[in-house]
Amino acid sequence: MFGLEALDLARIQFAFTISFHILFPAITIGLASYLAVLEGLWLKTHNDTYRDLYHFWSKIFAVNFGMGVVSGLVMAYQFGTNWSRFSDFAGAVTGPLLTYEVLTAFFLEAGFLGVMLFGWNKVGRGLHFFSTVMVAIGTLISTFWILASNSWMQTPQGFEIVNGQVIPTDWLAIIFNPSFPYRLMHMATAAFVATAFFVGSSAAWHLLRGKDNPAIRTMLSMAMWMALIVAPIQAVIGDFHGLNTLEHQPAKIAAIEGHWENKGDEATPLILFGWPDMKEEKTRFAVEIPYLGSLILTHSLDKQVPALKEFPPQDRPNSTIVFWSFRIMVGLGFLMIFTGLWSLWLRKRDTLYTSRPFLYLALWMGPSGLIAILAGWFTTEIGRQPWVVYGLMRTADASSNHSFMQMSITLIMFVVVYFALFGAGLGYMMRLVRKGPKISEGAETPDGGPGKQRTPARPLSAADDSADADHDTPSLTKEI
Repeated sequence: MFGLEALDLARIQFAFTISFHILFPAITIGLASYLAVLEGLWLKTHNDTYRDLYHFWSKIFAVNFGMGVVSGLVMAYQFGTNWSRFSDFAGAVTGPLLTYEVLTAFFLEAGFLGVMLFGWNKVGRGLHFFSTVMVAIGTLISTFWILASNSWMQTPQGFEIVNGQVIPTDWLAIIFNPSFPYRLMHMATAAFVATAFFVGSSAAWHLLRGKDNPAIRTMLSMAMWMALIVAPIQAVIGDFHGLNTLEHQPAKIAAIEGHWENKGDEATPLILFGWPDMKEEKTRFAVEIPYLGSLILTHSLDKQVPALKEFPPQDRPNSTIVFWSFRIMVGLGFLMIFTGLWSLWLRKRDTLYTSRPFLYLALWMGPSGLIAILAGWFTTEIGRQPWVVYGLMRTADASSNHSFMQMSITLIMFVVVYFALFGAGLGYMMRLVRKGPKISEGAETPDGGPGKQRTPARPLSAADDSADADHDTPSLTKEI
């Protein structure tokens, strides 16, 4: 059907489930650190605005955390059900790395999450803040181990192959493989940027509807400071990551650039736009800038970039896809930098909270960070093909022996269940965002607790029917 085989459906199924999953940890990573900053600022300044924002965003964090755990479990099972040959080949490496994530990050988060979400009036301020910080650290530790495992599949080190199986010989080399530091920094920074634009978008939505208060303004201000500072840093990290990829995965870079062949000693041009044709082995309608490809990728004006024709056809990634997924990621990155710079200009003119053109841009930029993350992961994973472990095991040799019919049925079931379950979760989360933070009005802080509760202590009870009371107000979901 449509020229697809069971292997193709297995890849589509994993891509579908991981695309859903990655959205939740990305926001969770950013929100956890954001909550730690908010509570720290409240403890230092005693400004109730930070406390109100903490209550508000902790409930959205709880929803994200729950959906991230559920979707992550499904992915873990797929290693055994759909990719059993890969698990048999590389399980001695990937299994322990994922186990370390559970034993360190997940247990740390689980141990302090309850105190963070439900202990606001039950423990002292110091312990509650410590719990929030521990949850934030836990999300980063989880990122560490997941990226270590995935990076090893990109640039495997520290092993030997015995009887057709990978045997670890140097765990430090496995964990700190050549691509790991760059990919870890790139992903963690992407999560912070994505969260900043999510927070900024929700603030812009409320301001555009006339809900102007210190909490909303603080949300927008903090988000735009983060965008201004971190988005350019992400671009620098991406440049280092690109140089590392050129060294260890040159075929991926050639596919990203849509670069098919070098001409003599000419420097490599940068193809801004075009349509890579895998069959004809050329990029149609190419719009090129001379020398710029060499300058960006080699930091020189005379060195050439490896071309796709230098690799056997069976070893080439699908340039048509990664060419455009990479440009979507980079294009959104430049737009994020522009948004941060515009916010600085408006801040100096004291019109940051009143400029409707900017607020509309901030609103529509809400999902930009998540879209960029998805585009980046598509670039990374499809660019690694046809290898599941780069240079060691092909994807075609990694899948389980399932029939086309079996994969078709399970894929359809995943699509239906995911859209129903996580669609409801996302809808609920948007109701929370639409409701906005509740503002304290001179409430006193009780003895023995970090703050007086003004919103429900149970995170999943925070969005009541009043969130839908104003039927004349367009929903944030429709706006974004």
